[in-house]
Amino acid sequence: MVYRKLPPLNSLRAFESAARHLSVKIAAEELCVTPGAVSQRLRNLEDHLGVKLFERVNRGILLTQAGREYLPSIRNAFRQIAEASSRVAVSADAGILTVSTTPFFASAWLVPRLNSFQEDHPSIDLQVLTSGALVDFSRGGVDVAVRHGVGRYPGLRSYRVVSVEMVPVAAPSIVERLGMPQSPAELTRWPQVHDADRKGWSLWFQAQGIDEINLPRGPSFDDSGLLLDAVIAGQGAGLLPAAMVALDVEGGRLVRLAKPMHMETFAYYLVYPEAKHDNPKISVFRDWILGAASLEIGKN
Repeated sequence: MVYRKLPPLNSLRAFESAARHLSVKIAAEELCVTPGAVSQRLRNLEDHLGVKLFERVNRGILLTQAGREYLPSIRNAFRQIAEASSRVAVSADAGILTVSTTPFFASAWLVPRLNSFQEDHPSIDLQVLTSGALVDFSRGGVDVAVRHGVGRYPGLRSYRVVSVEMVPVAAPSIVERLGMPQSPAELTRWPQVHDADRKGWSLWFQAQGIDEINLPRGPSFDDSGLLLDAVIAGQGAGLLPAAMVALDVEGGRLVRLAKPMHMETFAYYLVYPEAKHDNPKISVFRDWILGAASLEIGKN
């Protein structure tokens, strides 16, 4: 489709204002230009269209038939531009931000702190989705995710948020069969249940000064809740957040195999696609969650 060259925007603005006020002088004041400039823009528009839009009467102006027919469409076009611009401006730093995270992180860390985010950023509504599965950002629907791991995700920006105390645990039936481990090295020979990356146990053993580690064997889960269920069912020893298993240890459903410890590399990370790095809503959430985490580090 071939479009005729559009008239200059400043001429259209001058036409809409002058037609609304039926005054070149008032239009000039509204547009912050001189009356001569408005008159020149109106002449340019008439020359472009090849039709008279105004009748000059005495010291005023009146719309011609062509001008009266032209005005509603131009006025509606400016209204649509204003509304579209408003929507874009609002959506850039307001609206819904969808955050995907694990159920444990959502309940134990994120939800108790959401009041401060809403107080600081009332124009952004957080939608929190809980899942242990890794997010496929290419399908859309999720803006940012918080995941537990080592923080290396190709194609994604990754920011360490917080580490939690991790503790190895197992079902009483396994402890009865294998005996209580007398040292962390003994756990290298135990059946193990793994996180999705299969790196948690390796990092834990390295933190204990144990370098000779077999390749990770046994089931793995991308949901910490399922991993916990597998450990309780006796499928192997699992490495889980201490706070997450506290009630199960207290209730006798799990046995703690060593002391809890912080693993700085194996932590919760905020991740999102590189292409979204300059998104205002994501920048606001990133700054807030990292700031909230740093405040807690400062208190400890």
